Amino acid sequence: QVQLVESGGGVVQPGGSLRLSCVASGFHFNNAVMRWYRQAPGKERDWVAVIITNLGSTNYADSVKGRFTISRDNDKNTVYLQMNDLTPEDTGVYYCNADHRGGEDWGQGTQVTVSS
Repeated sequence: QVQLVESGGGVVQPGGSLRLSCVASGFHFNNAVMRWYRQAPGKERDWVAVIITNLGSTNYADSVKGRFTISRDNDKNTVYLQMNDLTPEDTGVYYCNADHRGGEDWGQGTQVTVSS
């Protein structure tokens, strides 16, 4: 059974930082493409960042480029999203997504609120 469990969300002031984690199980993590998405209130779910297999190649949405960093620890089956210089526009539920041999799966999401 595939599981993706996100953590690390919370309330932070503008300019602050958070580090999200997503622990994966139930599939071969090393070969999976891992992505982060977010969904702001009343809006569609948007792609944020991707990291590709063992090569570690990454890509980011323009809105987060230079502020967010995606990384992975294959020994811990975990993908991270380091978020710096947060703004209120970064508020939303952040979801971990795995694209693996068995298909595609989502985590339950973790809430990030940026507010003064």
